[in-house]
Amino acid sequence: MCVQMEAEIQQILVQVSELQRRRLQSQSVVRLLDVEKEEEQEEAPPPPRTLQALCSIPRRLAISAGLGGTPVTPQLIESLRRILLGGNFRVFDYEWRKAVFHFREPNSELAYALKADGGGARAIQMVVQARIIKHLLFARQSASDGQTLHSLTEVGRREQDRALAAALSDSLWLAGQEASATVTLLQLFTFSEKDAVTNFILDHIQCFQEEGSHGVILFLYSLVCSRTIDRLRQDLDSPTSYLLQLSPGSSVCRQALLNLLLTGRASPHLFNGMRHLGQDGLPLQRPLQGVLSRSDVGYLRWSREEMERGALPQVGSMLKTPRFPVWVCSINSSCSVLFSATRSLLSDWRAEHLFQLYYYSGQSSQTATARLTVDTHSHHWEASPGDAEGDPEKRFPSLEMTIRTKWDGAVIAWNGTSPFY
Repeated sequence: MCVQMEAEIQQILVQVSELQRRRLQSQSVVRLLDVEKEEEQEEAPPPPRTLQALCSIPRRLAISAGLGGTPVTPQLIESLRRILLGGNFRVFDYEWRKAVFHFREPNSELAYALKADGGGARAIQMVVQARIIKHLLFARQSASDGQTLHSLTEVGRREQDRALAAALSDSLWLAGQEASATVTLLQLFTFSEKDAVTNFILDHIQCFQEEGSHGVILFLYSLVCSRTIDRLRQDLDSPTSYLLQLSPGSSVCRQALLNLLLTGRASPHLFNGMRHLGQDGLPLQRPLQGVLSRSDVGYLRWSREEMERGALPQVGSMLKTPRFPVWVCSINSSCSVLFSATRSLLSDWRAEHLFQLYYYSGQSSQTATARLTVDTHSHHWEASPGDAEGDPEKRFPSLEMTIRTKWDGAVIAWNGTSPFY
């Protein structure tokens, strides 16, 4: 009898929780995410005079109200739109809405790798990719300085999930000044311990991975909420006060957003520290904010167009020399990842004489990790003027030029792979 009564009470509590969840959703003037109804009869007309929803997710991925969390307010919705998109009437395009953190086949040559073919969300996916590689090579219990590329192929499905949860929580924890982090899954869940953030994300990893989840957008909301709108406004010193720039076909990440992902601060510039003087030598009305601390994963940038215009920005040592030998590369405005399996590469100058670097572009057309041998003590890398004449990309591949922004004058061998980028 007691068992039956207990079961009935439990059922009532579940029903009350579901009713409470529906009431909270229906009372929201504006919702961060619309949940798609699986059955037509459950659909209800939207509240009058609401802003267009940022995106929607399938009901199967909705988070139960029983988990707690803080409801998303209309004020937060408006602030998110302004800080990300610059206004209330811009929305994420199709490429953003379909972007998730989806791995290649587990226990395969690219088991460590995310798919990131195109669109503005690719830059975010590649920063997360860099953190995944850092975790798998250097943060796992089995990791050591003797790791090889082969260790990245021995990654099963559960280890992929753990690596993704660790990578996402890394950026959120940094954005929260290593004191707190917020995960945005219809409700706001805030944590004061990093392990709690990682475990919560791992428990709900499908919300960032599965088709239709808008996983990259949810992570972006979480990043902004972890940093807070007020801190972001303090970080941004440029005339434009939002993080995504409208370009033909998509919205792309501004440098401030990439720096937020890498360092936890949305500084708009790549140089070290602060600049108080302008190019004319006169004091600036407001100092320019660069990168203030060394990041876990680094950043390299090269653009043929910017180089030809003499406008290639110089990346400071805080980003060029990270704590781990993993770099996000912006090459001709497209992001990818370059890394080494030898952590001492950044701490022992002798290791920089001759070493291996690995490269992953994120594109599905790449079926194996590219291996490059870098020689910093050989002859000068420039070929004679007649070599590959008329094709600058064959004579000076953009990936090689990117590597030379870190190791000037290095000779680079592709080890049988046809040079690309």
